[in-house]
Amino acid sequence: MIGNRRLRRMLVLSRSQVESLLDVDALIDALASAMADLSAGRASVPTRVAALVPERDGFLAAMPGFLPSAGMLMTKLVSLFPHNDGTRLPTHQALIMAFDPDTGEPTALLDGTAITAARTGACSALSARLLAREDATVLAVLGTGVQARSHARAICRVRPIRHIRVAGRDPAKAAALAEELSDALEADVQAVSGYAEALDGADIAAATTHTVDPVIRRPWLTPGVHITSVGYNPAGREIDDATVAEALVCVESRQAVLAPPPAGSNDLLTPIRDGLITADHVHAELGELIAGSKAGRTAPDQITLYKSVGVAVQDAAATALVVASAREQSIGEEITLP
Repeated sequence: MIGNRRLRRMLVLSRSQVESLLDVDALIDALASAMADLSAGRASVPTRVAALVPERDGFLAAMPGFLPSAGMLMTKLVSLFPHNDGTRLPTHQALIMAFDPDTGEPTALLDGTAITAARTGACSALSARLLAREDATVLAVLGTGVQARSHARAICRVRPIRHIRVAGRDPAKAAALAEELSDALEADVQAVSGYAEALDGADIAAATTHTVDPVIRRPWLTPGVHITSVGYNPAGREIDDATVAEALVCVESRQAVLAPPPAGSNDLLTPIRDGLITADHVHAELGELIAGSKAGRTAPDQITLYKSVGVAVQDAAATALVVASAREQSIGEEITLP
């Protein structure tokens, strides 16, 4: 104590420490609980807000959230600067601050870049566990960045993937990623010349791009494919109209995916604006599938689509796991706040 003030202790975790503490299997299970809480109204997740940096096509977003079941009150500050692609800096960078849900005191500060990558891929894997055919063995990975890696690793945890095809704008990056994944995963991994080739015969397609023009097009798809789409570009979209119109569409949150930019998704907002579909075309939230209030896949040849925009309960669930594991293993630095 200093006078009448109590010294506050705060845990600080670096990116490498966060990466070492994240367990993908535990994260997928934790996300299932978080998404169920979100759909049931038990979690508090305001629509994210962002400060725009037009000259760099970038923004800084704030994503607060309270997940009572995990005892986690937190906020994430995340920047998206797409022109970092091709440099040594990630396109997405983030910090997360955790607070005591009983007192509001700050309790932990940790790198959020690793958490963003892991929780996004893990929630796509959750969608595959809920919607992809159980015999899915061929995965198409569209994109060559951090999320491409995260998705390949996570989706292989929930389905018996034997073949992975990687496609991107830069053939050299696609080849490098294919070699990296081949060393890390028990699957045959190859780089292919384009998105259409990657999607031909794929049971699951993971779109992780910053594209302007769709990389998922209906003529390229095999019946029964499950699509996960996490890419964001304010000037473009990943999925074409025909795919969106035909697919069984599932999301994290209707409120989030249908919100105005930068929170919503052009993949759904554009065909709604053009009168091709209505907002009711969004079949279910993942939490509704988990609770059983909505059905998932109804036929082997049905196309299913999980469109993600990212919600704070995902970060809260991941943060709760990381902080608990760090304290159990005495990892991280404790600093004192006056």
